[in-house]
Amino acid sequence: MNLPPVPHSVDALLFDLGRVVLDISFDQVMTCWAGHAGCAPADLAGRFVVNDSFKHHETGRIDDAAFFANLRQSLGIGITDAQFLEGWNAIFTGEMPGIAPLLAGAAKRLPLYAFSNTNPAHVAHFSRAYAGVLGHFREIFLSSSIGLRKPDAEAYDHVIKAIGVPASRILFFDDSAANIEGARARGLSAIHVTSTDDVARALTALGI
Repeated sequence: MNLPPVPHSVDALLFDLGRVVLDISFDQVMTCWAGHAGCAPADLAGRFVVNDSFKHHETGRIDDAAFFANLRQSLGIGITDAQFLEGWNAIFTGEMPGIAPLLAGAAKRLPLYAFSNTNPAHVAHFSRAYAGVLGHFREIFLSSSIGLRKPDAEAYDHVIKAIGVPASRILFFDDSAANIEGARARGLSAIHVTSTDDVARALTALGI
C-alpha cells in the first residue's frame, strides 16, 4: 500500500529504472533469441530463470560472455554472443509514458538519483540510447558497479550512505514489491510503482 508522502518530508528522490523510468519487455528478448535459435519464444521463456548466473552478472562477478555461455547451456540454444546481446538489449522499449516531464520538474526542486539492478551490457546500451532522460539524475547506482543488488540490505545501505541524507528523508520508487519491502526495512520511504500515475501522485503530494 502506498501512503502519500507529506510535504517537506523528503530531501532526495531515488528511482528504479526498469518499468519506472525505462519500459522493458522480456517478451521481446525471447522473441529475438527464438528467432535466431529457430524455436518458439514460449519454450525459452519457460527455461529462463533468475539463477546464480543472472545475479552474478548483475553484481559484476561474471562478464557478459560468461553470462551468455550460461544461458547457452540453460536455454539449450546455440546462438552467438552477438545474437544473445541483440536480444538482451531488445528488452528496452522506450521511456515510461509521461515520466520525462515528471523527472524534469522534480529535478528543479530536489536531487534525483537512480538505483538499478542491471548488468554491463544493459548499462552500455541504455546509457547511450536514453541519455536524455537519464541526464536528470545526479548519480545512477548500478548493481554491477557497486557489487550489491536489491533487495539486499547492504545495497540500500550503500546507496543511502552515498546520497548522504537520512534514509527516512529519501523517497524510493520501484516496481518490485520485494524491493519496496527491502527499502522500507532499511528506513526508506517507498512508493510501489504500477504506472507513471503512482509517481505523479507522490510528487503532487510533495507539492512538486
